[in-house]
Amino acid sequence: MTRQLHLNAFLMNTGHHEASWRLPESDPYAHVDLAHYVGLARTAERGTFDSLFLADGPQLWGNLAQRPAGALEPLTLLTALATATEHIGLIATASTSYNSPYNLARKFASLDIISGGRAGWNIVTTAGAEAARNFGLEHEPAHAERYARAAEFVDVALKLWDSWEDDAIVADKSAGVWGDDSKVHPPRHQGTYFSVAGALNVPRSPQGYPLLVQAGSSEDGKAFAARYAEAVFTAQQTLADAQAFYAGLKARTAQAGRDPGHIKVLPGIVPVLGSTEAEARAAEQLLEDHIVHAHGVDRLENLLRLEPGTLELDAPLPDGLPPESAIEGARSRYTLIVELARRERLTVRQLIGRLGGGRGHLTFAGTPEQVADEIETWFTQGAADGFNIMPAVLPSGLDAFVEHVVPLLRARGLLRTGYDGRPHQTLRERYGLPRPVNQYLTSLPALV
Repeated sequence: MTRQLHLNAFLMNTGHHEASWRLPESDPYAHVDLAHYVGLARTAERGTFDSLFLADGPQLWGNLAQRPAGALEPLTLLTALATATEHIGLIATASTSYNSPYNLARKFASLDIISGGRAGWNIVTTAGAEAARNFGLEHEPAHAERYARAAEFVDVALKLWDSWEDDAIVADKSAGVWGDDSKVHPPRHQGTYFSVAGALNVPRSPQGYPLLVQAGSSEDGKAFAARYAEAVFTAQQTLADAQAFYAGLKARTAQAGRDPGHIKVLPGIVPVLGSTEAEARAAEQLLEDHIVHAHGVDRLENLLRLEPGTLELDAPLPDGLPPESAIEGARSRYTLIVELARRERLTVRQLIGRLGGGRGHLTFAGTPEQVADEIETWFTQGAADGFNIMPAVLPSGLDAFVEHVVPLLRARGLLRTGYDGRPHQTLRERYGLPRPVNQYLTSLPALV
């Protein structure tokens, strides 16, 4: 079978561009409007996307002046979207730093059952002191500690999802036997961060467990992805950087004893479309013209660990910035932004413009053919297994991508023309991944 693209729709209120809410077409209240998200999910499903994705964090992002703030809790929202769609995968972000394995495993298993096997978990460790203070901590945990906790968290979640064998439910009415207790396996986990005794109170779900997604590209993040992730959302600005990341992560996955084909790399792309290149550039410029640069300066100073008032709009980034190793937050994104500014000799004003659409993800303004060409190049030249599609403006950007780019990708044989005809194809199957074998079955003694 010809290798085909995996497309994920990354949905963010009025769009990924920070000024998208200011356009006449945008609804400033879309971030809390269920109908808005139902429409987006159905559009992505019409475009035969593999999945859609909601970012999240346990804190109020930024300041309310900049853009629509706050968000509906993603697992709750995706449960509603599960009833409004039939095929598309539903990926929610949830933190390993500020949740407990039992409750989160139960919620994802429930979503997987309700959706018929379409759930995915974007595993994050949550950087930032703001989130830490919402949970009684004075400072965010150190980078390495967050990833150590995340690894144990996922190990416990896997034990919980496997704690019921698939055939534990007998449902024998005549014998009066509903289930077989011998096929339930309490984890009895005692670790550094968690102690979890009992089995999950939800049966094993259609996928066994949800698709595991990860987005960190630091050294700790890549090591974690090689061990656990089945899809990776990543950010690169150049084909060469994307090829290096792709090859490196596949190699790490093999070294971890896993099939490199079982981890899908999906860089982010922010497509800004026009019927001509000039029209696309004008649409991009319109968005940039609506940026409030003071907000961008505040964000950059916070990211770069600079004192307020350090940056000058029409000057380059200052020398002497801290190395990546000194950053306890989003390390890989810090490095990407600093390298972008240095490589292209951008002023702070220009850098804010470049980050306004995708916060470090590749922004590409052009015709549908040019966007399709870029996607095909990365896909066929060892840089991507698919893409995280991040429309600058919603819903119009997703509508335009599905209407104008998707047909080109289909015509080139790169994208499915429809979903599998089976009524209950799971998200894991759509990503070409096997259903995991229950770990307790593999550890049982052989019959003699």
